Amino acid sequence: MKLHQLRYLHEIVRHGLNITAAAEALYTSQPGVSKQIQLIEEELGLQIFSRNGKRLTGLTEPGRQILALAEKVMLNIENIKRVGDEYSDVDVGTFTIATTHTQARYKLPAAVTAFINKYPLVKLNIHQGNPSQVAEQVSRGDADIGLATESIRDYDNVLCLPCYHWNRCVVVPQGHPLLKEQNLTLELLATYPLITYDFGFTGGTLVSNTFSDAGLTPNIVLTAIDADVIKTYVTLGLGVGLVANMAYDPDRDLNLVKVDVSHLFADSTTYLGVRKDAFLRSYMYGFIELIAPHLTRKVVNEALKISDNEKSV
Repeated sequence: MKLHQLRYLHEIVRHGLNITAAAEALYTSQPGVSKQIQLIEEELGLQIFSRNGKRLTGLTEPGRQILALAEKVMLNIENIKRVGDEYSDVDVGTFTIATTHTQARYKLPAAVTAFINKYPLVKLNIHQGNPSQVAEQVSRGDADIGLATESIRDYDNVLCLPCYHWNRCVVVPQGHPLLKEQNLTLELLATYPLITYDFGFTGGTLVSNTFSDAGLTPNIVLTAIDADVIKTYVTLGLGVGLVANMAYDPDRDLNLVKVDVSHLFADSTTYLGVRKDAFLRSYMYGFIELIAPHLTRKVVNEALKISDNEKSV
């Protein structure tokens, strides 16, 4: 069994059992990948993949176990490389952050700017997705850290640390009748057409649950994953926008008025997630402190140690 065979296996699964796509990612040929999978199956005396003709349709039960072990091998190899880089090229490397649009657009810019200025030789990648996709990328090792509000805590191999809290505001055009209201309540808000986040994004489930717990059904006419899209349709007069407070920019949103509604909803928490078995480079700790100063290297390492001890009990 060879290391590249495990890498091929990992890439095939990562590309949805598409051997051609996996071969392209590996900069090799599709027949070459197929041959290596055939060789490893012959060596082990079992099928890793279930098939329909020549098409891969899934992983067999032993295949799932082999994949899990192969992913650990790949991660350990990456960790070994990182240890070497940490002591030879301290401020050189690649850093991948997975996050949602709202965090990337409104929370990260200051930290990213400071990070690039401090670590100019580090290549920074930002992948955007919904909270589940963010968590999956961290869990698979495709991202070094993840920042999201929901779902990121659902993976056993991901350590999640509270990063910061935030709440919501309503945005409406100048002169909107809602601005005449002295006491904004959930009941009143539910009477207006609402434009807000898709419930899979940025605290949307909390909003849905808050209305439901109050016995109310909000009149949601449009949902989006992007606060800028929400504000665009509010400007067009299609409804009242319900967005994260951080998404309102008084310099850019001159045609909109912000009304704080943090008294109506509980705070949401954005979590920072890292794989429990990943080796973090110094510049990764540096970024974490930029986005959440309370999450020092010592705090993160102690949390990783505690999670490791819990796993071994």
